[in-house]
Amino acid sequence: MTKQILKAHKVRLYPNEEQQIFFAKSFGCTRFIWNKMLNDKIEHYKKTKTELKNTPAQYKKEFDWLKEVDSLALANVQQNLRAAYNKFFKGSGFPKFKKKGQRDSYTTNNQKGTVAITDDTVKLPKIGHIKAKFPDSINGLIKSATISRTPSGKYHISLLVETVIDELPKTKSNIGIDLGLTDFIVLSDGTKVANPKFLAKLQAQLTREQKILAKRREVAKAANRKLSDSRNYQKQRIKVAKVYERITNCRKDFLHKLSFNLIKNHDVIAVEDLNVKGMVKNKKLAKAIADSSWSAFTTMLAYKADWYGKTLVKIDRWYPSSKTCSGCAHVLTKAELPLQVKTWNCPSCLQDNDRDINASINILNEGLKLATLKTVGTTGLA
Repeated sequence: MTKQILKAHKVRLYPNEEQQIFFAKSFGCTRFIWNKMLNDKIEHYKKTKTELKNTPAQYKKEFDWLKEVDSLALANVQQNLRAAYNKFFKGSGFPKFKKKGQRDSYTTNNQKGTVAITDDTVKLPKIGHIKAKFPDSINGLIKSATISRTPSGKYHISLLVETVIDELPKTKSNIGIDLGLTDFIVLSDGTKVANPKFLAKLQAQLTREQKILAKRREVAKAANRKLSDSRNYQKQRIKVAKVYERITNCRKDFLHKLSFNLIKNHDVIAVEDLNVKGMVKNKKLAKAIADSSWSAFTTMLAYKADWYGKTLVKIDRWYPSSKTCSGCAHVLTKAELPLQVKTWNCPSCLQDNDRDINASINILNEGLKLATLKTVGTTGLA
């Protein structure tokens, strides 16, 4: 069975000097429009207690240089700001002002071939063809393109493509997943996948490079020199950025391969719905939890399950998976099973339980119950 989906392809770009200047202008204009529109909305609300309905077009009269960039890039800023306000009204944080050099990007849309690809280039509005390196083939209708620049100075484009994929064959196998820190995941079949801890492995190198960066910042400050004019500082800044990129790239590669392997080999995947935002408030565990990227992993499982015709079930975070015996359903108290205890014997049925494997079995059983309920589509399925 085939399915039509929207899939993003990230491609490395190699712009020439003129194209880099255009990208810099585009990043700057979209950042300016976001900040200007957000500031005017805030000031307008302070005075009138009503929301200002402003658009990028009205600013082009005052700031003529906005016409130099893609108008669709500015229009997308308006849509993104509106979406940010909608999230705020639903309980998320208030939209923040953007800073230069942090997540520089802009998005444009494909209108009758304005965004297109060849064997080694990507065509964009107002700039033409940019040299590109495609890791794999891209098939389908391009809907939009997001151009970005990393802190280390690399350029990428994310192409959102409407395409058709084949669902994966059913395996008649189901699995429960217990997320952890020592082991990244423990499966209900007894398999344990070690936590690669990419940040921890490169922490010494990152700390060393950051110390050098701090020293060069102090040297520039003592010489009363702007950081943007300090060559040594900028060279070191890029070194630090490259270490972060390596950590991010290794982690994404690990998560993509692991999530696809689970989706490929199982029909129903049950996983805990952890409160990661709350857990990272624990200062002792915050760095380790962030390095594990549980949220990114479960997000990958969710959309890949949807793509390939599999089922992902999220178990309520308060379900006592670790404290419940998978053999007889006897539930221990928190005092009877502290966190440091990794194995325990059930006082009811005397079953010997590995804490994490036992939890993953319970997660699977609970997930299968939810998956069979007629109302599960609105309560438990991701």
